[in-house]
Amino acid sequence: MEAHRAQRVSEAIREELSEIIGFELSDPRIGSVDVTEVFVSPDMRQARVRLHLAGDEKSRAESLLAVAGARHYLRRELASRLRLYRMPELHFEPDQETGGVARVEQLLKRARKGRPRAAAEEKSSLE
Repeated sequence: MEAHRAQRVSEAIREELSEIIGFELSDPRIGSVDVTEVFVSPDMRQARVRLHLAGDEKSRAESLLAVAGARHYLRRELASRLRLYRMPELHFEPDQETGGVARVEQLLKRARKGRPRAAAEEKSSLE
């Protein structure tokens, strides 16, 4: 039961943080930041938030520092929206699986390039 509740709270925190960071934070240091995962401890006191940070190394570090600096504001907003008995402390860390994202983007580019060629072949075969 506890593991299921922690999973539901993690998902709710992820959704709300994505919305707050993406649309409500107005810090110019924060670039493109996506919340990928949230892990809440079983005692609901700690939450590790993984962020996908876009850009070069310097901009990623600035974005991470800006989000970490806003953690008290984010925690207060989450508390008002989720109305949990105990709001976990937020700890932000970068998502280390950037290689997988780059691979997916590469495959999508390859698929997009292949479509016009396939469409042209279909047209010539129909004529």
